Amino acid sequence: MSLKGKTAVITGSNSGIGLGVAHELAKAGANVVLNSFTDRDEDHKLAEALGKEHGVTARYIKADMSKGDECRALIEQAGVCDILVNNAGIQHVAPVDEFPAEKWDAIIAINMNSSFHTAAAALPMMRKAGWGRVVNIASAHGLTASPFKSAYVAAKHGVVGMTKVIALETAEEPITANAICPGYVLTPLVESQIPDTMKEYNMDRDTVVRDVLLARQPSKAFATVEQIGGTAVFLCSDAAAQITGTTISVDGGWTAL
Repeated sequence: MSLKGKTAVITGSNSGIGLGVAHELAKAGANVVLNSFTDRDEDHKLAEALGKEHGVTARYIKADMSKGDECRALIEQAGVCDILVNNAGIQHVAPVDEFPAEKWDAIIAINMNSSFHTAAAALPMMRKAGWGRVVNIASAHGLTASPFKSAYVAAKHGVVGMTKVIALETAEEPITANAICPGYVLTPLVESQIPDTMKEYNMDRDTVVRDVLLARQPSKAFATVEQIGGTAVFLCSDAAAQITGTTISVDGGWTAL
């Protein structure tokens, strides 16, 4: 599954799932462009270290995924985009009638609209190169719902629908578009939430993980960022050339219920 010579742009990739995907793509030989909304020395050093670790070219480009023009500028600044991984996302939890309008707008913009803008900018590059892969990081919440997550669920359902449209529009070209739908993934952000959840429920760590965080995940095990990244590598490989317009769930059986 060599991706040598390809360039991958991964949004929201200076930590968590995005960074894990970037590592796996780089391990497969792809040059990578990391992204987030900050522009710190550590962001650029992170890209430099990733490139050295895997022997590829890696750089960091600042772009705010809540702004359509910056989404498109990210792709233009990258210059090449053989593989587009739309990963950037935020979350807010509240009942519909109490959901802050500004939070709704931000989640829709970052979690869904950014994927439209980046794809719109990347597809002409892929067509010119004669090859392309769009991998959208959706969610189990792109296929099912939970209460109090209206914006997130709406955005992720939208990403799944948009993935299908891109796939149909490129069906006769050597370009594919698919969505990965993770369940709960063990990221630094999730790990940091565990101690507070333990206090809230007066439970030990193992019980909190199994009965609270993974209550809807039948495997009772987190997915890992490496597994999400490995799935992305597969979707970019020749073995997946006829897989397009679909979703791959990495959710421990969540959506089988």
